[in-house]
Amino acid sequence: MSEMSAHGGSFFNKLFNIVTGFACLFLLAVGTNHAVNYFFSDAALLTRKFAIISIGPIAFVALFCAGMHYLSAVLPAKFNSLMAPLNQKVRDFLWPVHGIEHLKFIPLTLMVSCILFNFTVLRTMKDTLVVTTCGSELITFLKVWAVLPSAVLFFLIFTKLSNMFSKSTVFYSIISFFIGFFILFAAVLYPYQEYFHPLQTADAIIAQLPAGLANIVNMFKYWSFSLFYIMAELWGSVVSALLFWQFANSIVKVSEAKRFYGHFYLLANIATAFSGDAARYFSAIGKASGLDDIAAYGITLNYMIAMIVTVAVIVMALYYFTTKYVMTNPRLFDPAEIKPKKKKPKLSMGESIKFILNSRYLLLIALLVVSYGVTINLVEVAWKSQLKLQFPAKNDYQAYVGDFYFYMGVATFLTILLGGQLLRWLGWLAGALATPILIGLTGGLFFICMIFNQHMDSVISLMGMEVLAFTVFMGTIQNILSKSTKYALFDPTKEMSYIPLDDESKGKGKAAVDVVGGRLGKAGGAFIQQMMFIFIGPVSVIAPYSAIIMMIFVVIWIFAAIDLNRLFKEKGGDKL
Repeated sequence: MSEMSAHGGSFFNKLFNIVTGFACLFLLAVGTNHAVNYFFSDAALLTRKFAIISIGPIAFVALFCAGMHYLSAVLPAKFNSLMAPLNQKVRDFLWPVHGIEHLKFIPLTLMVSCILFNFTVLRTMKDTLVVTTCGSELITFLKVWAVLPSAVLFFLIFTKLSNMFSKSTVFYSIISFFIGFFILFAAVLYPYQEYFHPLQTADAIIAQLPAGLANIVNMFKYWSFSLFYIMAELWGSVVSALLFWQFANSIVKVSEAKRFYGHFYLLANIATAFSGDAARYFSAIGKASGLDDIAAYGITLNYMIAMIVTVAVIVMALYYFTTKYVMTNPRLFDPAEIKPKKKKPKLSMGESIKFILNSRYLLLIALLVVSYGVTINLVEVAWKSQLKLQFPAKNDYQAYVGDFYFYMGVATFLTILLGGQLLRWLGWLAGALATPILIGLTGGLFFICMIFNQHMDSVISLMGMEVLAFTVFMGTIQNILSKSTKYALFDPTKEMSYIPLDDESKGKGKAAVDVVGGRLGKAGGAFIQQMMFIFIGPVSVIAPYSAIIMMIFVVIWIFAAIDLNRLFKEKGGDKL
């Protein structure tokens, strides 16, 4: 009787494996057919197309691997031995997470996705408020005179809080602080802005100053918008760069980090893309109200802030879940297995400059970083000024910027997914030159359209577009290509360039380049534009000078990359 039961159990197990395996493969075939047909149909929504591109390959591999796993019980052993390495390689590439690790990976992925979702939404809102109200010129002043000091002050406060309270208390307090401000802005500061903004006082001060200094006063004139801009920037630097990664580094093992971290970025960009779609959706609701520009955007803003607050609460819930159920599970978290992070050498600005100047190799790397920061800043501010001319209404402006971030998320997702293979195919030099060449070509064409717009009308009209619309389009393409190639090619080649250096140059050299290159790149472009705004004129007037400066830095960038490639080969970097 027991023997018959055993045979019966074996039979039903095999039957179950066969049915389940073929069911997975059947779903794979049907799903692929529907996805392909929908993708190429005229009625396909953009968001669903992106979902097919991004999630489709993962679902395809998951169903295929699941089907082969169940069928392996009844397939010949030789066939299984041939398929196993391929299945494992494909799975490790698309989903390198196993078993109980999902309890750690999924909450952390959702957390960083929610944080970046909010950051992208806030970026669309801060630009909409500032650019449509005061112009893109104000951005350069805010970055230098408002965001940078606020970031320093916030980090000092964070350090003080960290010494006084637990990590959980600090995390919840900071997120709650952001939530409180955004609610205050939506409920009080924006709807009653005419009572809070000192318009007459500011106008009186502006009348006594040179025209180029007006933007300094505009930061005070529209102080609530300036404050929102600062808080939006701080969400990215404090919540994303500091709180999340500090938390992730404290619970993720080194062996896990190698598999998890790349997919954090990869999957978070799906959320980034959909945040742009959400911004466009709520802009349409506000625009449909038929109210004046300020009131109509107020409706949009209320929906957006409600969404931001909800997502922020989800972030805190995910943090609570992880600390309660992951950090208390010895199979998922063991403090002894968390390798303490090596302290990076801390160098002052003066020490960093001196260290870089003593090494031609490090100086070339710093030139790459500075050139990227300056060129991106020059084009981006000019592009946003043209965007304001094309879409002066707040909801229209935000809808377009939402679309931009959608495509930016798609491009970043694909470049991160394929970047490693692309770099292996192109090689170091071609990979390092791709970003400056793309910025030079697309940025140059953008500035040509902007400067010679009156002379290009007849040519552009042949394509069925107005010159301004084409200029905005070229600026959009430039921003998407430059930022996506940065993630796929510029950042990897820059990090690879440190490989052949000795330990001291790797540590101190990277720290020095981060200090000098990072600060000079971001602040340098803003400072150059500020000087031109003060002494020459607005964006439309300084465009030729911006184009020339951009091309100068692109040329410096290209020659620096070529020279760095020579030194890289001399040090044997291409053979490591």
